[in-house]
Amino acid sequence: MTCSALSAVDEPLEGTAAEVRGWVCLEFTAAWGRDVLDGTALGEELATELSRRADAADVRIMFIRHPGRSEPLTSGHTVLLARTDPDDSWCERVKIDTPFDLLDIDFAVLGGPAPGLGDRVEEPMVLVCAHGKRDQCCAVFGRPVAAELVRSFGEHVWECSHTGGHRFAPSMILLPSGYTYGRLSEADSLEAVESAMSGSVYLPGLRGRSTWTPQGQVSEIAVRQHISCGVDDLSVIDLGAGVSIVEHVDSRRWEVETETSELPPRPPSCGAVPKPVRPVTAKSVRELGSGLLLT
Repeated sequence: MTCSALSAVDEPLEGTAAEVRGWVCLEFTAAWGRDVLDGTALGEELATELSRRADAADVRIMFIRHPGRSEPLTSGHTVLLARTDPDDSWCERVKIDTPFDLLDIDFAVLGGPAPGLGDRVEEPMVLVCAHGKRDQCCAVFGRPVAAELVRSFGEHVWECSHTGGHRFAPSMILLPSGYTYGRLSEADSLEAVESAMSGSVYLPGLRGRSTWTPQGQVSEIAVRQHISCGVDDLSVIDLGAGVSIVEHVDSRRWEVETETSELPPRPPSCGAVPKPVRPVTAKSVRELGSGLLLT
């Protein structure tokens, strides 16, 4: 069985999105290699320096390409810069001549307001993992989803490199929110993107918002399952010890209690050595000030 089939048996999706402050997505149509920063595509020196800078700024560097296109780029590389914090989420599109020009971008800007380095992107960008050299599930299940989405959303859709969590394939990220999805059918993927385009959040298949810790991701989703609200309406304070506070922009607040369990080991990707899985799940949701307990 594939890693995604084994995971689907009993592993929750909530709380499994990559935890990063922002995303740097480089259009790159040549061979990707197993890891975008392993030196295969960009060379050892550039890859090492970009990895160091990304770690320092708490951002994720990814490769992107338009579905079905692998021809060499003749007019430079598109770069998407995205900050996911709901207090001020944004995405900008920058054009660079070569990947070395990424060194001219201070990744620390992803921790603040839009820097104006490129054109502001007003509608969500859609990234679907199709990184076959990293895991077969991403290619087999991701590419058909990307191909279906591009028919409706055109240039807003990109295939991307590893997003974290092969076993949840097909995996999709929406920018700038950082909302990450898994196990979506082509029809569900369309609904998720349509919801994002209208400013709302599609809950089926939602793994979490990359801004938050796993506990915070689970807590936010738990509140969204009880109320209707927009993409950037909720923020999360992770208090630790299984307790988070979720706050709405209208000042309503909820206390969410979570717990961590352990499932039998399973491969994190196809062919890998099985590892234990420790999912985080919500135990209770209590609206502060009202005494209302939602479970």
